[in-house]
Order: sequence, then C-alpha cells, then structure tokens
Amino acid sequence: MADRLRVVIAPDSFKGSLGALEVATAIAEGWLSVRPTDAVSLIPQADGGEGTLDAIAAAVPGARRHDVGPVTGPDGRATPGVWLELPGEIAVVELAQMSGLPLMAELDPLGATTVGLGEVIRAALAAGASRLVIGLGGSASTDGAAGALAALGLRGDAPLGAGGGALAALRSLDRSALLAPPSGGVTLLTDVAAPLLGPTGAAAVFGPQKGAGPAEVALLDAALARFAGLLGADPSLPGTGAAGGAAYGFTAAWGAGIEAGADYLSALAGVPQAIAGADVLVTGEGRFDATSGTGKIVGMLIGLAGDRGVRVAVIAGQLAVPPRAADGSALWAAALADLAGSADAAMADPVRWLREAGAAAASARELVDNS
Repeated sequence: MADRLRVVIAPDSFKGSLGALEVATAIAEGWLSVRPTDAVSLIPQADGGEGTLDAIAAAVPGARRHDVGPVTGPDGRATPGVWLELPGEIAVVELAQMSGLPLMAELDPLGATTVGLGEVIRAALAAGASRLVIGLGGSASTDGAAGALAALGLRGDAPLGAGGGALAALRSLDRSALLAPPSGGVTLLTDVAAPLLGPTGAAAVFGPQKGAGPAEVALLDAALARFAGLLGADPSLPGTGAAGGAAYGFTAAWGAGIEAGADYLSALAGVPQAIAGADVLVTGEGRFDATSGTGKIVGMLIGLAGDRGVRVAVIAGQLAVPPRAADGSALWAAALADLAGSADAAMADPVRWLREAGAAAASARELVDNS
C-alpha cells in the first residue's frame, strides 16, 4: 500500500437523497475500507442552497438551531421553520429549508411563494439578530422574494404572497410597514450569476424546472419586470436572478449584498487550508453537469485543488459531462447510477453506492500512488 495519505472529503448534498454530511460519511467509510490508515477529514459543503444550515452548523463552534414552528410552505401548506444562530448575533436562514422545490405537493410555477422565508426571517429578527445571512438556492417559486417581503411588511395593490404570477397585476408598493434590515446588514449566498430578467434570467433559466412552460416563463418574466420597476434597483446585476429572483428582492428592498455561496461557506469551514494540506480531495454532488463549474461548490473546489496540486476525485449520482481540471485534463470520477446499474437503483440505496464509490476511489492508482 502507498504511504499514508491526507484525504479531504468535501461533497455537496445529493439533493432529494442525502445531506452533505451523510454523503461524506458514506464515502469515507468506503475509502477507509480500502485504506484504513489514511487521515480522512470530512467537511460537508453547501453553496447557499439545500444543506447550508447543516454545513455552517458543522463549521462554526457554538452554532445553535432555533425552531420557529410551522410557517407557510411554498404551496401554502404548513412546514417547519428553522434558523441558525451564530456567535455575534448572526442569524442564518436557508430558503430551501422552508420554501424549497421538494416541499411542493405539485409544481405550481405561478403560485409558489416565499412567504415562509419571510416568516422565519421575522422570527430571527425578533430574537435579536443584528446580522442576517440568507442562503438562496433550491427555490420552488419565481416571485422575486415578494412573498418573503410581504411577510416582513411590504404591501402592494395586488397580492405579494400569491406567487410570481400575481405580480403581473401589481401597480404600486407601500414600504411604510416594511421591517428595517438588521443593523449589521444582510448577506445573500447564491450559486448562480444570472440576472433577474431576460433570456438568462430567473424565469427563463430556472422556471422550467419549477414547472413553467414557455407561456408561463414569459408571464413570470414580465411580472418580475413590473415588480423590479416598482422596487427600483438594477435587475441586470449578476446574481439577482438567484432563487427565483429572491436575491433581487432583498437587494432592492433591504440593500443586501450578494456573495458566492461556495466561496463564503468553504472559507467559513476552512476548506482552503484543509485542501492546501491534503494529498487528495474527494468532492461531488447529485448531478454533475455543465453548470457545476459556474458558481457551484464542486467546480470551485476542483479549481482550488488544482491551484494547489492536489489530486481530485468527483463522485456524483449522475455524470452528465466528464469532470475536468482547469487545464482540461480528465479527473477521476464515478457515477452512482453507473455503479448501481441505473439511477433508480442508486437512489434506492445511495449509502451503499457511495461506499462503493469511495472504495473505488481509494483503489484508483492515479489518486493514491505517490511513486
């Protein structure tokens, strides 16, 4: 066996299947079954979407979860609300937790709402939070955070909490009852650079995955344009299209700043330092595709490892494209769907196939041979 290796296992969650910590644990079990003496570090990751609270809770000593109780889910049904308190009166809220696409009983691109997000934020502010971090990603709605802002006191002459489609009838806004942002400011964690409007905007790019057909995409884009015209901020700024335009809503109404979630969370967890001292990085996500290198955590980690000469393995549920380093060279990769024989088989027992993939990575000479 080759010399003892330092291995960092830092995957994103496998959305709809397992959280990032569960993924990392299963991969580590597989790796250690082949190379039991290696020094393996687990650093579960997120990019602002699903799993953000878990990743931050694992990275920050003293983090405390707060259960809000039932809040309004994206389709109007009650769903649990949770926020994370960090030392220094910092509140972290994850949009996907209470307003995410998997919470929908049926897709409703025009009616899905972010009201629950606002309800959780209101609870965090009432508890004394002086700074707010909002993870944006995995949204069920395309409402520009109108629902969340309505829960925070914004009013209009058309319903703001009834989904993006209702914004088409909006003619005026009243900010007089809108809660002020916390004194320490608001940071938005995003995983995309899309603007709010147009062919690369929130409705056009992300509306279809939420059930929007061409006519509904056009309606939502026009509705968001009307909302933006009344709020007044620049809808062309990169990242404002994140989470169905929620980034735009908070930027316009509260002066929030946008940061790349992958960079923010990896720095918080000490990933750059961990990778700098590693021999091998194992990362992954549910589906690796062409978007994985455009602000997603896996693409960012691949680049970080490449800069430091660290060998990289990518484990994904499915591989739509082969993972490559910045110089174009192929990376070692495994798809659970291939190992299991089908995507359905992999989804039926993801822990088993993650262990198999971890063991396969630990057996790959290009990853473990130091000679």
